[in-house]
Amino acid sequence: MLRALAVDDEPPSLEELLYLLEADPRVKSVEGASDATEALRRINRALECGPDGEDAIDVIFLDIQMPGLDGLDMARLLAGLAKPPLVVFVTAHEGFAVQAFDLKAVDYILKPVRRERLAEAVRRAAELKEAAPLIPVHEPDPDQIPVELGGVTRFVSVEDITHVEAQGDYARLHTAQGSHLLRIPLSTLEERWRSRGFVRIHRRHLVALSHISELRLDAGTVSVLVGPVELQVSRRHARELRELLMRRTAS
Repeated sequence: MLRALAVDDEPPSLEELLYLLEADPRVKSVEGASDATEALRRINRALECGPDGEDAIDVIFLDIQMPGLDGLDMARLLAGLAKPPLVVFVTAHEGFAVQAFDLKAVDYILKPVRRERLAEAVRRAAELKEAAPLIPVHEPDPDQIPVELGGVTRFVSVEDITHVEAQGDYARLHTAQGSHLLRIPLSTLEERWRSRGFVRIHRRHLVALSHISELRLDAGTVSVLVGPVELQVSRRHARELRELLMRRTAS
């Protein structure tokens, strides 16, 4: 049985979440908090009583965008505890999934919350609570990128990503099956995936060397063919790209 805390600054969303959690037989008790400050006071009380105390909290259902301390910041604080509660993010924004799972979130649910989707998150939390003495809390898999599709979290293999396109503070991951928008800067992915064969070819594009099928030279301009897509290579990146492709061919 789970002891839960739901945190959301929007009263209707918080009331709906509390209602759905109270109706789940795996949830022993659930309280609500309207902001991070109130939630942290409640968490401090839980820490004082210990994991088996009356005020203990097993799992927090946490909104991300809140005034003051947001959900991601709050999760980072919790991660510093010796025995942090499990965290399930409940948000209207799909672009924070990578950061959420980097923080070892149990699940990532998009609003409006569907009963069956929330029930799946509760199931995962309950299983992790039971397995806690034997199995560590979920570690993010560096080979898989969590993305939210229609309220369901799916995992995209890094090997399937052909190229990445910068869109402001977001990055759009492209695969042969489609694309996925994440709230993460292109520069962060460039640094993270450099050792996996991704190279910057333009201020807007990061490309997987293994998915480049052609290098094209035309009147002083350079481009690459990635699947059916032709992407321009900026002058500052052209030389490095040619050298990397030559070394890859030679090996």
